[in-house]
Amino acid sequence: MFSKILVGHDLTREANHALRRAAQLAKQLGAQLTLLHAGPDDDSPQAQATLRGLLSDIGAPQTQLLIRKGKPSDVTLQVAEELGCDLLVAGTHHKGRPEAFSGSNLERIARHSRIPLLMVRNAPEGPYHSALVALDSSVCACNALTSAFRLLPSDGVLHAVNIYDQALQLPPAKQREHLQIQQDLLQQLISDELEMQPGSGPQPTLEVRPGTLAGSLDEVIAERQPQLLVLGQHSRSRLSEALLGSLPAYYLRQPLCDVLLVK
Repeated sequence: MFSKILVGHDLTREANHALRRAAQLAKQLGAQLTLLHAGPDDDSPQAQATLRGLLSDIGAPQTQLLIRKGKPSDVTLQVAEELGCDLLVAGTHHKGRPEAFSGSNLERIARHSRIPLLMVRNAPEGPYHSALVALDSSVCACNALTSAFRLLPSDGVLHAVNIYDQALQLPPAKQREHLQIQQDLLQQLISDELEMQPGSGPQPTLEVRPGTLAGSLDEVIAERQPQLLVLGQHSRSRLSEALLGSLPAYYLRQPLCDVLLVK
């Protein structure tokens, strides 16, 4: 699973949530944790004292602390590459601090990062226990499924949902037939993917729902109230590297819960 976690901190309350979640995951997974602050100076005694105090407060004093000069998105991507990290963690953007981890910075990190990005919206209250995965037959969606499986305990709630927009164009009888076929195919996909995973995990449930992607996914999130939304992020071409997909961008800008993007 994840063995080297990098969390960015811009000295905001939102970043505190991200730090606490990163520390919780590092403890849960036995991972190394690095805390990074990027700003106009690479030697900021005040920032260093603040961050050391936060690490002491959350019981993670052995965490590596780095303070680097530069634009947060660029520095974060560079340090993640240098350290060989396999998970990035960041807080939601702070509206009063556009120069910090703003929406544009997060989207740039999501576009160019080679590793999963976890955006933390809520203050953690223990490990994740419920997750919702947007599932289709793509490789990145399968990676999202297995990431969620590994993050949750065996008694956790893992729900996969496939939003099947093609069904909207069909008459009711044909719609039911196509939805059942899609359900059977994806159920087999889930079984095949999780059969290859070491150890135990939650037993996933699957729902195939007719509708439009973002709107119907919002409905499922409102109904199930997951702690974590896990999305596969397609990266098929140079164009897709330059433009963040509409669904990940939508949930980075207005998250309803914590969001994990997986390529």
